[in-house]
This record gives sequence, structure tokens and C-alpha cells, in this order.
Amino acid sequence: MSQSTGKPAENTKESTAYQWFALGAILLGTFIAVLDNSLMNVALPKLISIFGSTTKDIEWVVTGYMLASAVVVPMSGFLADRFGYKTTFLFTVTAFTIGSLLCGLAWSDTSLIVFRVIQGLGGGFIMPLGMAMIYQIVPREKIQVALGVFGIAAMAAPAVGPTLSGYLIEHLSWRYLFFINLPIGMLAVVIGYSILKETPRRENLKFDVSGAILSMLMFGTLLLALTDGQSEGWGSLYIVTLFFISFFSFLLLLWVETGKDNPILDIRLFKNPTFTISTICSCFVMIGLQGGIFLMPLYLQTVQGLSPMQTGLVLMPQSIAMAVMMPVSGKLVTKIGIVPLGMAGLFILGTTTIELHRLTMDTPTHWIDTVLVLRGIGIGLCMMPISSAAMNALPNEMIARASALSNLTRNVMASFGIAVLTSIMTNKQAVYSAKIAESIQGDTPAMAQFQSDVIYRYMELGADLASAKQSVFILLSQLVQKEALARALADTMLVSAIPALFSIVFVFFMAPKKDKSVSAKPEQSGSSPHVIVEM
Repeated sequence: MSQSTGKPAENTKESTAYQWFALGAILLGTFIAVLDNSLMNVALPKLISIFGSTTKDIEWVVTGYMLASAVVVPMSGFLADRFGYKTTFLFTVTAFTIGSLLCGLAWSDTSLIVFRVIQGLGGGFIMPLGMAMIYQIVPREKIQVALGVFGIAAMAAPAVGPTLSGYLIEHLSWRYLFFINLPIGMLAVVIGYSILKETPRRENLKFDVSGAILSMLMFGTLLLALTDGQSEGWGSLYIVTLFFISFFSFLLLLWVETGKDNPILDIRLFKNPTFTISTICSCFVMIGLQGGIFLMPLYLQTVQGLSPMQTGLVLMPQSIAMAVMMPVSGKLVTKIGIVPLGMAGLFILGTTTIELHRLTMDTPTHWIDTVLVLRGIGIGLCMMPISSAAMNALPNEMIARASALSNLTRNVMASFGIAVLTSIMTNKQAVYSAKIAESIQGDTPAMAQFQSDVIYRYMELGADLASAKQSVFILLSQLVQKEALARALADTMLVSAIPALFSIVFVFFMAPKKDKSVSAKPEQSGSSPHVIVEM
């Protein structure tokens, strides 16, 4: 009797240990992919000066990676099913690590952009593959906790990224922005190779060539249009052409993929109501998140004049709060459900984003930190339960393709959110600049005192009277633009809260419904009522 009970207990312990070690390998791979993105934005000004490049050219260091990683996401499901999850994961992490090495050895802006594309081709697979692998490793009753831990990698990387990037640029070399990925990537490959178990391969699975080409064309042109729309002009021939190609590629993709047994982008997944509602909800949340992710660094560096490293230190507490709340939300969702947890998280996210509407030129950083930490708690509570609801509604064999489709949709909506918010901010800044300039009166005592102080300070620094007087207008113009940007950012924050609060509506429809086929008197049939995930 003791032998029969001891063996299962031992197997259970071994199984649990394997699950955690495997999750650790997946976390390492995910961490470097997310960390790399958070390092880049801070480094762009430095790269411009190093390579003697233009802002427009060096932005392709970010854009090239984004496009390359986005267009390969739909293929992650096919590769995982065809060659096995372990093989595909190890191959993509290796490709990303090699791409990082090449980026660190780049000798020009052109070579860096090319190597970033190579890096993106590997990095694009890591996140959707990582989430899909968790569903293959962890049983469904533990999946929420595992996904919560998985979310730590996605949150911890942005927490340390800007600060680490600032430190590496200021004290070492820009090349270490990429070399830092090498030991983590190699460790992820070694642990993954040693620990991960291979999944069954579908040897007879054929690659959907036409679907792959059309999906790459559709998402590539769409993301490029959203990225360049503000700088090129939304009505320009270039942007309109990109949208035109993307739209008709989408229509053609729907026509080509309909009826295929193994499409590269399985649109049929949207027949599942829970998957559809969860994906839509996640899309609105992604738009709302950009208010803090994209606009706050801009505010701290441009308006308040903080260095990249200082900016990272201000933003770090929010990311830490998100990382801490991820596993907590995984525990809570199994006890109280998606609806109350999602509503609470989205309400906190929306109200704290509205609170950021109070931002001014001299808002204290301790107030910003307090609001952002509360905001991070809200994000940590709602993000993983909402996104995982889509995966939980599907059988394991569909998770890889569902994860790819879900990640790709969220990436597109994040780019859409940045494009919309940037456009709103730019238009608001122009309006406020005109209003502030009109309100300035040159014959007031305050203006006279301002001119006198500026002229006196510049002449103390050795400037002649004519240069000092000219500096008055330059400095005044800079102050007007900075004040206008602060007001525009505050207004844009208010707009970004709308999709976050609107997402609450969709959470109501994500509650599991009881199976009506269950007998009204389960005690007579020896069964008990159960809950199904489909709606």
C-alpha cells in the first residue's frame, strides 16, 4: 500500500520540478527579447551621434526589428507544430542571440539595421512560443499561476531596461546594449536543451506559402504605415499606398485562407466567443497602456529634462509593481474569477491614467511615482487574466496558433495606439503653442523682468548685448514649446484612459457559463455541475 502511494507522490514532485525548471528556461528567453526592446529607445540619440546618422535613418533600428518580428509571428504556430516546441524555441533564441552578437559588432548604421532585422526574425517567435509552451508543460489547474510568473519576465525587463541602457551608454559602450543578451541567451539555450521535453511533431504538415506571403505583406505594410504616418503625413501618397496594400492583402488573405485545413493565420479561432472577446478586450487595453509606456518617458526627458538613467529610475517602481502583481493575479483569478479581477484592474488602470491628466512642467517625481505604482498594480491585476482567458477557451493543440494570432493582434494595436496618441499630442501641442504665444504680452512688468534676467545671465557668461537679447526670444520660445508639450501630454493621457475604461464592458462577457446540458438533479446521476469556457 505504501509503495503504491509513494510512487505517484514522487512522480508528482518530479513533474512539478520539471514544470518550474522548464518555466525558468522560457522566462530567460522571453526576458532577453523584451529587455532588448526596452534598451533601444533610450539609446537612439547616442547612436545618431556615434554613426553620424539622421533621426529618420536611425529610427529603422527600432522599426526594422519591429517589422521583422511582427511578420514572422504568424509562422510560430506552424513551426511549433511541425518541428516541435522545444526545437523551435531553442532555434529562435539562438537566432536572436546570434543577431545580438552581430548588432554589437556593427560598424555603421546600415549594418546595425540589417543585423537588427536578423535579430527580429528570431525575437518575434519567442513571446508567442513561450506562452504556447507553458500550456504544453503546465496542467490547466495551475496555468494561471504559471502565466503570472511568465508575466514577470515581460514586466521585469522594462523595469530595468531604461536604467540599464542609460548606465551602459554613459559608463561603458553602446555595444553592450547587445552583448548583454549573449550570456542570458546562451544560458536559456543550455537550460532549455537540457531540461525541456520535445512535443510530438506533425511530420505531414504542409507550409501555407500563400498565407505566409499575404500575412507578411498585410502586417508589414500596416505596421510601417502606423509607424511612419505621423512623420510622413497621414494623407501622403506613401502612407495611403501602404494602407491600400494592407487592406487588400487582408481581403485576399481571408479569401485564400478560408477552407484550408492548416492556414498560417487561423482566422477560424475567432469563432470561439471567449477567444474573440478576450482578444478585443486585450486590444483596447494595449491602446490604453501606451499612455504610460510611450508618453511618460517623453514627458520625463523632454519636459522635465531628466537623463535616460533618471527616467528609468522614475519608471522602475511601476514595472516592479506590475511584476509583483502578475503571479498574485494568477493566484487570485483561480479563487475569485476573471470578471471581478479584470474589472478591478481595469478600473485602477483607467482612474490612475486619468490622474496623470494633472501633469505639469514641474510635477514632483514622488507624486508621479505614486500614481504610476498604483497604475502598475492595476495592470498587473488585469493584463494576464484577460489575455489568458483567450487561451483557456481552446484545446492544447490550438494554443500555438492562437498565441501567435493573439500576440500579433496586440502588437498591431499597440502600434495603432502609439500612432493615434502621437497624432493627438502633436495637434494639441500646436494648439497650445498658439494660445500661449498669443497670451504673452511684451509690455508687462513680468516680461520686462524676464528679459532683464536673461540678458544679465547671458552677459555674465560672456555674451555681447545683441546675442543676449536674441537669447531672450530663443529661451522664451523653448519655454512656450515645453509648456505646450506638457499640456498636450496631459490631455493625451486623458484620452488614453478611455479605451482602458471601455475594456471593462467586455470583461462582463468573459464570465464562464454553466453547461445547460447538465442534469437539474446531479445527485441522481452521480455527477456534479461543471463549468465550460465557451460562451
